[in-house]
Amino acid sequence: MAKRALITGITGQDGSYLAELLLAKGYEVHGLIRRASTFNTSRIDHLYVDPHDTGAKLFLHYGDLSDGSRLSTLLAEIKPDEVYNLAAQSHVRVSFDEPEHTADTTGMGTIRLLEAVRMSGIHCRFYQASSSEMFGATPPPQNEDTPFYPRSPYGAAKVYSYWITKNYREAYDMFAVNGILFNHESPRRGETFVTRKITRAVAAIKAGTQSHVYLGNLDSVRDWGYAAEYVEGMWRMLQADEPEDFVLATGGNFTVRDFVQTAFEHAGLDWEKHVRFDERYLRPTEVDALVGDASKAEAQLGWKATVDTAELARIMVDADITALEHAGGRWIDEVKLASWGTAPVLSGVTA
Repeated sequence: MAKRALITGITGQDGSYLAELLLAKGYEVHGLIRRASTFNTSRIDHLYVDPHDTGAKLFLHYGDLSDGSRLSTLLAEIKPDEVYNLAAQSHVRVSFDEPEHTADTTGMGTIRLLEAVRMSGIHCRFYQASSSEMFGATPPPQNEDTPFYPRSPYGAAKVYSYWITKNYREAYDMFAVNGILFNHESPRRGETFVTRKITRAVAAIKAGTQSHVYLGNLDSVRDWGYAAEYVEGMWRMLQADEPEDFVLATGGNFTVRDFVQTAFEHAGLDWEKHVRFDERYLRPTEVDALVGDASKAEAQLGWKATVDTAELARIMVDADITALEHAGGRWIDEVKLASWGTAPVLSGVTA
Protein backbone atom coordinates (compact mmCIF):
# COMPACT_ATOMS: atom_id res chain seq x y z
CA MET A 1 0.00 0.00 0.00
CA ALA A 2 1.33 3.42 -0.95
CA LYS A 3 2.44 5.78 1.79
CA ARG A 4 0.27 8.83 2.38
CA ALA A 5 1.62 12.31 2.91
CA LEU A 6 -0.10 15.57 3.83
CA ILE A 7 1.56 18.80 2.67
CA THR A 8 0.48 22.18 3.97
CA GLY A 9 1.57 24.94 1.61
CA ILE A 10 1.40 22.56 -1.34
CA THR A 11 0.67 25.38 -3.80
CA GLY A 12 3.92 27.17 -2.94
CA GLN A 13 7.38 26.71 -4.42
CA ASP A 14 8.54 24.04 -1.96
CA GLY A 15 5.16 22.35 -1.79
CA SER A 16 5.00 21.86 -5.54
CA TYR A 17 8.50 20.36 -5.75
CA LEU A 18 7.85 18.14 -2.74
CA ALA A 19 4.57 16.91 -4.23
CA GLU A 20 6.41 16.01 -7.44
CA LEU A 21 9.06 14.13 -5.50
CA LEU A 22 6.60 12.15 -3.38
CA LEU A 23 4.37 11.29 -6.34
CA ALA A 24 7.43 10.01 -8.20
CA LYS A 25 8.16 7.79 -5.19
CA GLY A 26 4.66 6.33 -5.35
CA TYR A 27 3.08 8.26 -2.49
CA GLU A 28 -0.56 9.19 -2.23
CA VAL A 29 -0.27 12.95 -1.71
CA HIS A 30 -2.80 15.16 0.03
CA GLY A 31 -2.46 18.93 0.02
CA LEU A 32 -4.01 21.66 2.15
CA ILE A 33 -5.15 24.73 0.20
CA ARG A 34 -6.97 27.87 1.28
CA ARG A 35 -10.35 28.67 -0.22
CA ALA A 36 -10.13 31.56 -2.68
CA SER A 37 -12.35 33.05 -5.36
CA THR A 38 -9.63 32.54 -7.95
CA PHE A 39 -7.52 29.52 -8.87
CA ASN A 40 -4.23 29.41 -6.93
CA THR A 41 -2.90 26.00 -7.95
CA SER A 42 -0.79 26.92 -10.99
CA ARG A 43 2.41 25.36 -9.58
CA ILE A 44 0.77 21.94 -9.20
CA ASP A 45 -1.76 21.87 -12.04
CA HIS A 46 0.55 19.69 -14.13
CA LEU A 47 0.49 16.99 -11.44
CA TYR A 48 -3.15 16.12 -12.05
CA VAL A 49 -2.17 14.34 -15.27
CA ASP A 50 0.56 11.73 -15.08
CA PRO A 51 1.50 10.46 -18.56
CA HIS A 52 3.52 7.61 -17.03
CA ASP A 53 0.66 6.50 -14.75
CA THR A 54 2.74 5.60 -11.69
CA GLY A 55 -0.38 4.84 -9.72
CA ALA A 56 0.23 7.76 -7.39
CA LYS A 57 -2.58 10.18 -6.67
CA LEU A 58 -2.97 13.80 -5.65
CA PHE A 59 -5.86 15.09 -3.54
CA LEU A 60 -6.46 18.69 -2.45
CA HIS A 61 -8.44 19.69 0.63
CA TYR A 62 -9.67 23.10 1.72
CA GLY A 63 -8.32 24.17 5.09
CA ASP A 64 -6.17 26.69 6.91
CA LEU A 65 -3.61 26.67 9.70
CA SER A 66 -5.83 29.11 11.59
CA ASP A 67 -8.55 26.43 11.91
CA GLY A 68 -7.47 23.76 14.38
CA SER A 69 -10.73 21.79 14.28
CA ARG A 70 -10.53 21.46 10.50
CA LEU A 71 -6.94 20.24 10.79
CA SER A 72 -7.96 17.58 13.32
CA THR A 73 -10.83 16.41 11.12
CA LEU A 74 -8.63 16.16 8.04
CA LEU A 75 -5.86 14.27 9.80
CA ALA A 76 -8.31 11.75 11.22
CA GLU A 77 -9.79 11.30 7.75
CA ILE A 78 -6.55 11.08 5.74
CA LYS A 79 -4.41 9.24 8.30
CA PRO A 80 -1.12 10.30 6.68
CA ASP A 81 2.16 8.52 7.31
CA GLU A 82 4.04 11.79 6.90
CA VAL A 83 3.03 15.42 7.47
CA TYR A 84 5.06 18.28 5.96
CA ASN A 85 4.24 21.71 7.37
CA LEU A 86 5.39 24.15 4.69
CA ALA A 87 2.57 26.71 5.04
CA ALA A 88 3.37 30.15 6.43
CA GLN A 89 3.32 33.86 5.80
CA SER A 90 6.85 33.53 4.45
CA HIS A 91 7.82 37.02 3.31
CA VAL A 92 10.23 38.59 5.78
CA ARG A 93 9.66 42.21 4.76
CA VAL A 94 5.87 41.77 4.86
CA SER A 95 6.14 40.33 8.37
CA PHE A 96 7.04 43.82 9.63
CA ASP A 97 3.82 45.14 8.12
CA GLU A 98 1.70 42.19 9.27
CA PRO A 99 3.36 40.96 12.48
CA GLU A 100 0.18 39.62 14.10
CA HIS A 101 -0.87 37.70 11.00
CA THR A 102 2.66 36.32 10.64
CA ALA A 103 2.70 35.18 14.26
CA ASP A 104 -0.68 33.51 13.86
CA THR A 105 0.10 31.58 10.68
CA THR A 106 3.85 31.03 10.85
CA GLY A 107 3.97 30.49 14.61
CA MET A 108 0.62 29.44 16.04
CA GLY A 109 -0.26 27.52 12.89
CA THR A 110 2.46 25.01 13.75
CA ILE A 111 1.14 24.24 17.21
CA ARG A 112 -2.39 23.87 15.84
CA LEU A 113 -1.11 21.27 13.38
CA LEU A 114 1.00 19.47 15.99
CA GLU A 115 -1.93 19.42 18.39
CA ALA A 116 -4.19 18.13 15.63
CA VAL A 117 -1.73 15.27 15.04
CA ARG A 118 -1.69 14.49 18.74
CA MET A 119 -5.45 14.74 19.29
CA SER A 120 -6.33 12.69 16.20
CA GLY A 121 -4.29 9.81 17.58
CA ILE A 122 -2.57 9.04 14.28
CA HIS A 123 1.00 7.78 14.13
CA CYS A 124 2.92 9.82 11.59
CA ARG A 125 6.22 11.57 11.05
CA PHE A 126 6.14 15.36 11.16
CA TYR A 127 8.36 17.81 9.28
CA GLN A 128 8.48 21.46 10.29
CA ALA A 129 9.87 23.99 7.81
CA SER A 130 12.26 26.05 9.90
CA SER A 131 14.33 28.90 8.48
CA SER A 132 17.81 30.38 8.49
CA GLU A 133 16.11 33.66 9.45
CA MET A 134 16.00 32.25 12.98
CA PHE A 135 19.76 32.89 13.21
CA GLY A 136 19.35 36.55 12.26
CA ALA A 137 22.19 38.53 13.80
CA THR A 138 24.29 35.53 14.85
CA PRO A 139 27.48 35.53 12.74
CA PRO A 140 28.00 32.78 10.12
CA PRO A 141 28.62 30.01 9.45
CA GLN A 142 25.45 28.77 11.12
CA ASN A 143 24.65 25.13 11.93
CA GLU A 144 22.33 23.11 14.18
CA ASP A 145 24.13 24.32 17.33
CA THR A 146 24.20 28.03 16.46
CA PRO A 147 22.17 30.26 18.84
CA PHE A 148 19.10 31.95 17.41
CA TYR A 149 18.84 35.74 17.19
CA PRO A 150 15.87 36.52 14.90
CA ARG A 151 15.62 40.02 13.45
CA SER A 152 12.04 40.03 12.13
CA PRO A 153 8.54 38.98 13.19
CA TYR A 154 8.90 36.16 10.64
CA GLY A 155 12.15 34.94 12.18
CA ALA A 156 10.71 35.14 15.70
CA ALA A 157 7.61 33.16 14.65
CA LYS A 158 9.84 30.49 13.11
CA VAL A 159 11.82 30.25 16.35
CA TYR A 160 8.57 29.55 18.20
CA SER A 161 7.65 26.87 15.66
CA TYR A 162 11.11 25.31 16.00
CA TRP A 163 10.92 25.03 19.78
CA ILE A 164 7.31 23.86 19.92
CA THR A 165 8.13 21.11 17.40
CA LYS A 166 11.07 20.04 19.53
CA ASN A 167 8.87 20.22 22.63
CA TYR A 168 6.21 17.94 21.13
CA ARG A 169 8.94 15.51 20.09
CA GLU A 170 10.22 15.29 23.65
CA ALA A 171 6.90 15.56 25.50
CA TYR A 172 4.83 13.14 23.41
CA ASP A 173 7.52 10.97 21.82
CA MET A 174 6.53 12.20 18.36
CA PHE A 175 8.74 11.73 15.33
CA ALA A 176 8.95 15.46 14.69
CA VAL A 177 11.88 17.21 13.02
CA ASN A 178 12.94 20.71 12.06
CA GLY A 179 14.50 21.31 8.67
CA ILE A 180 16.45 24.54 9.03
CA LEU A 181 16.62 25.55 5.38
CA PHE A 182 18.73 28.41 4.12
CA ASN A 183 17.50 30.48 1.18
CA HIS A 184 16.37 28.25 -1.66
CA GLU A 185 14.99 29.55 -4.92
CA SER A 186 13.81 28.38 -8.32
CA PRO A 187 11.83 29.49 -11.37
CA ARG A 188 8.75 28.79 -9.21
CA ARG A 189 9.75 31.36 -6.58
CA GLY A 190 7.12 33.99 -5.88
CA GLU A 191 7.54 37.14 -7.96
CA THR A 192 7.88 39.42 -4.91
CA PHE A 193 10.97 37.64 -3.53
CA VAL A 194 14.21 39.37 -4.40
CA THR A 195 15.84 36.63 -6.52
CA ARG A 196 12.79 36.16 -8.72
CA LYS A 197 12.23 39.90 -8.90
CA ILE A 198 15.76 40.21 -10.26
CA THR A 199 15.54 37.42 -12.83
CA ARG A 200 12.14 38.54 -14.09
CA ALA A 201 13.51 42.06 -14.46
CA VAL A 202 16.47 40.71 -16.43
CA ALA A 203 14.09 38.95 -18.83
CA ALA A 204 11.91 42.03 -19.25
CA ILE A 205 14.87 44.40 -19.72
CA LYS A 206 16.41 42.09 -22.29
CA ALA A 207 13.06 42.01 -24.12
CA GLY A 208 12.86 45.80 -24.04
CA THR A 209 9.64 45.93 -22.01
CA GLN A 210 11.28 47.29 -18.83
CA SER A 211 14.22 49.60 -18.22
CA HIS A 212 14.99 49.48 -14.51
CA VAL A 213 14.49 47.42 -11.36
CA TYR A 214 14.38 48.90 -7.86
CA LEU A 215 16.09 47.02 -5.00
CA GLY A 216 17.05 47.56 -1.38
CA ASN A 217 20.20 46.41 0.44
CA LEU A 218 22.66 44.99 -2.09
CA ASP A 219 25.24 44.10 0.57
CA SER A 220 23.21 41.40 2.35
CA VAL A 221 24.98 38.01 2.20
CA ARG A 222 22.88 34.91 1.61
CA ASP A 223 23.36 31.20 1.00
CA TRP A 224 21.07 30.58 -1.98
CA GLY A 225 20.37 27.02 -3.14
CA TYR A 226 18.02 25.28 -5.57
CA ALA A 227 14.61 24.46 -4.06
CA ALA A 228 14.14 21.32 -6.15
CA GLU A 229 17.16 19.79 -4.36
CA TYR A 230 16.10 20.87 -0.89
CA VAL A 231 12.81 18.94 -0.88
CA GLU A 232 14.84 15.73 -1.20
CA GLY A 233 16.50 16.71 2.08
CA MET A 234 13.09 17.21 3.71
CA TRP A 235 12.03 13.73 2.70
CA ARG A 236 15.27 12.17 3.90
CA MET A 237 14.80 13.69 7.36
CA LEU A 238 11.57 11.73 7.75
CA GLN A 239 13.20 8.48 6.60
CA ALA A 240 15.87 8.59 9.31
CA ASP A 241 15.89 6.10 12.19
CA GLU A 242 15.61 8.81 14.84
CA PRO A 243 14.06 12.31 14.71
CA GLU A 244 16.73 15.02 14.57
CA ASP A 245 16.98 18.58 13.28
CA PHE A 246 19.09 19.39 10.22
CA VAL A 247 20.44 22.42 8.37
CA LEU A 248 20.19 22.36 4.57
CA ALA A 249 22.45 24.85 2.77
CA THR A 250 25.08 25.18 0.05
CA GLY A 251 27.73 26.87 2.22
CA GLY A 252 28.08 29.64 -0.37
CA ASN A 253 28.07 33.34 0.43
CA PHE A 254 26.73 35.57 -2.34
CA THR A 255 25.68 39.15 -1.77
CA VAL A 256 22.54 40.44 -3.43
CA ARG A 257 24.89 42.46 -5.63
CA ASP A 258 26.66 39.25 -6.69
CA PHE A 259 23.34 37.66 -7.61
CA VAL A 260 22.34 40.76 -9.58
CA GLN A 261 25.63 40.86 -11.45
CA THR A 262 25.54 37.14 -12.29
CA ALA A 263 21.92 37.32 -13.50
CA PHE A 264 22.43 40.39 -15.70
CA GLU A 265 25.74 39.21 -17.15
CA HIS A 266 24.19 35.88 -18.09
CA ALA A 267 21.76 37.81 -20.29
CA GLY A 268 24.51 40.03 -21.72
CA LEU A 269 23.42 43.11 -19.75
CA ASP A 270 25.25 45.65 -17.60
CA TRP A 271 23.44 45.61 -14.26
CA GLU A 272 24.69 49.05 -13.19
CA LYS A 273 22.69 50.64 -16.02
CA HIS A 274 19.43 49.13 -14.85
CA VAL A 275 19.45 48.71 -11.05
CA ARG A 276 18.18 51.53 -8.83
CA PHE A 277 18.12 51.78 -5.03
CA ASP A 278 14.83 52.26 -3.19
CA GLU A 279 14.89 52.61 0.61
CA ARG A 280 11.33 51.25 0.83
CA TYR A 281 12.77 47.78 0.34
CA LEU A 282 14.97 48.01 3.44
CA ARG A 283 13.95 46.13 6.57
CA PRO A 284 13.64 47.96 9.92
CA THR A 285 16.27 45.50 11.21
CA GLU A 286 18.58 43.96 8.63
CA VAL A 287 20.15 40.51 8.65
CA ASP A 288 23.67 40.98 7.33
CA ALA A 289 24.82 37.44 6.60
CA LEU A 290 23.34 33.93 6.52
CA VAL A 291 25.70 31.13 5.46
CA GLY A 292 24.85 27.54 6.35
CA ASP A 293 26.94 24.55 7.38
CA ALA A 294 25.08 21.42 6.20
CA SER A 295 27.81 18.92 7.10
CA LYS A 296 25.47 17.04 9.48
CA ALA A 297 22.93 16.47 6.70
CA GLU A 298 25.68 15.20 4.41
CA ALA A 299 27.08 12.85 7.04
CA GLN A 300 23.80 11.42 8.36
CA LEU A 301 21.36 11.81 5.46
CA GLY A 302 23.69 11.64 2.47
CA TRP A 303 22.29 14.98 1.28
CA LYS A 304 24.47 17.66 -0.32
CA ALA A 305 23.56 20.62 -2.52
CA THR A 306 24.96 20.37 -6.05
CA VAL A 307 23.64 23.62 -7.56
CA ASP A 308 25.51 26.69 -6.34
CA THR A 309 24.17 30.24 -6.35
CA ALA A 310 25.73 31.28 -9.64
CA GLU A 311 24.24 28.30 -11.46
CA LEU A 312 20.90 28.92 -9.75
CA ALA A 313 20.84 32.51 -10.99
CA ARG A 314 21.48 31.33 -14.55
CA ILE A 315 18.74 28.68 -14.29
CA MET A 316 16.23 31.27 -13.14
CA VAL A 317 17.20 33.84 -15.78
CA ASP A 318 16.88 31.27 -18.58
CA ALA A 319 13.47 30.17 -17.27
CA ASP A 320 12.14 33.73 -17.06
CA ILE A 321 13.44 34.66 -20.53
CA THR A 322 11.73 31.57 -21.93
CA ALA A 323 8.51 32.28 -20.02
CA LEU A 324 8.38 35.86 -21.30
CA GLU A 325 8.98 34.74 -24.87
CA HIS A 326 6.16 32.19 -24.61
CA ALA A 327 3.87 34.85 -23.16
CA GLY A 328 4.40 37.03 -26.22
CA GLY A 329 6.52 39.57 -24.38
CA ARG A 330 3.86 40.44 -21.82
CA TRP A 331 3.66 39.62 -18.11
CA ILE A 332 0.36 39.28 -16.31
CA ASP A 333 -1.30 42.50 -15.18
CA GLU A 334 0.01 42.56 -11.61
CA VAL A 335 3.59 42.16 -12.83
CA LYS A 336 3.15 44.97 -15.35
CA LEU A 337 1.86 47.14 -12.52
CA ALA A 338 4.95 46.31 -10.49
CA SER A 339 7.23 47.25 -13.39
CA TRP A 340 5.40 50.57 -13.72
CA GLY A 341 6.00 51.32 -10.04
CA THR A 342 2.32 51.46 -9.06
CA ALA A 343 2.07 48.15 -7.19
CA PRO A 344 2.53 47.84 -3.40
CA VAL A 345 6.08 47.48 -2.11
CA LEU A 346 6.53 43.78 -1.41
CA SER A 347 10.02 42.68 -2.45
CA GLY A 348 12.96 42.28 -0.11
CA VAL A 349 15.65 39.81 0.89
CA THR A 350 13.73 36.95 2.44
CA ALA A 351 14.08 33.40 3.53
